[in-house]
Amino acid sequence: MARYLIEVSHEADEKACAVAIEILLRTGSHYLTNAEWGCMDGDHRGWIIVEADSREEARSVLPPLYRPQARIVKLNRFSLDEIDEILRHHAA
Repeated sequence: MARYLIEVSHEADEKACAVAIEILLRTGSHYLTNAEWGCMDGDHRGWIIVEADSREEARSVLPPLYRPQARIVKLNRFSLDEIDEILRHHAA
């Protein structure tokens, strides 16, 4: 299973923040209730990391209201060996 970062944005005012956070908290979903938020720093987005088989499966974790505008990014980790190989390939 792959890991995906889900980014959800909302309007930049206190009520919009509270509503967005409440909607995710009330779902009861482990993923959504553990969202991280940037609102207190002026960045009106929330981030969630989920494990899913596809980008669309990751998107389906969200309440329908947030699915269309959500940004879904597949996450990868790299070892130094993998990066060394990539850099060798591009040095040729």
